Amino acid sequence: MSTTGLIEWAYPLAESLLAEPLPRRWKHSLGVAERARTIAPILGADAELMETAAVLHDIGYSPDLAKTGFHPLDGARYLRDVAGADERVVRLVAHHSCAWMEAEARGLREELESEFPREHPHLNDALCYCDMNTTPDGTPTNPLDRVNEIAGRYGPDSLIGTFIRRAEPEILASTARVLERLANR
Repeated sequence: MSTTGLIEWAYPLAESLLAEPLPRRWKHSLGVAERARTIAPILGADAELMETAAVLHDIGYSPDLAKTGFHPLDGARYLRDVAGADERVVRLVAHHSCAWMEAEARGLREELESEFPREHPHLNDALCYCDMNTTPDGTPTNPLDRVNEIAGRYGPDSLIGTFIRRAEPEILASTARVLERLANR
C-alpha cells in the first residue's frame, strides 16, 4: 500500500477493530491522531504517515487481534500479515511508546526487533509524544500525568506499572525532543 490515501484507509480500519469492543481505546486513538495533526509542521512529508500510525497504534488491543497479549506486536502483525499496511506504519505501531522495554519484560524483545526494524528516531519520538500526551479518553494531557495514570490503572507492581516507570525517562526525553523541534521550526 502506498502512502497516498493512508489516512482514509486507517480510520475505518481502526474504528472497525476498536469502536465497539473498546470504545475508550477508540477515543484514545482518535485523540492520539489529533495530537499527530498538531505536530504536522515538524513532520513534513511524514505527517500523513504519523497520523495513520497514531490512529492505528493500539489496534492490537482488539479482542479479534490479541494473540500474544502484547498489543504492539499483535497490532503490527495484523497490519503486516492481514491488512497489507505500509511497512513504515507497521514499524511505528510495533515500536510505539518504548515498546521494546515492555517486550523485554514479556520475553518478546528479540521477537519484536527481529520481525520489525525500528523507524527513524524522530518519528518514534513523535508517536511516543502523541500517545503519552493523550488521556485514555482522548483529551490532551502531559507525559507525567499520563505515566502516573497508567501506573495507577495497572498497579505499580504489575508488569505494565513496572515497565511504564522504567520507560518514563525515555518518554520524557521523546517529548522534550519533539517540543524542541516544534520550538525551532
